Amino acid sequence: MAWVVLVVSGVLEAVWATALDKSQGLGRLVPSLVFFAGLGLSMTGLAYALRTVPVGTGYAVWVGIGAVLTAGYAMVFGGESATPVKLLLLAGIVGCVAGLKILH
Repeated sequence: MAWVVLVVSGVLEAVWATALDKSQGLGRLVPSLVFFAGLGLSMTGLAYALRTVPVGTGYAVWVGIGAVLTAGYAMVFGGESATPVKLLLLAGIVGCVAGLKILH
């Protein structure tokens, strides 16, 4: 169960990071509310998962999921370039996160 919560918390990290960008420095109400809600839920889930998952592994998985999803969202919807090198590096993060799960 901790791993499921950790993955969901990683997804929520991407939500709050994207909402922070959309809030324009917390100047827009709805994205700011999404930011704070996503941040709270993401941190709560991470805290729960770290009861079972070692902190180094848990934090790396949480950050990795959040980073890849945030970058992917920015490439698809935000106009950020999706070069082959960027995609390869993001795939490397996914591979490393999967490896951490497998080794756990």
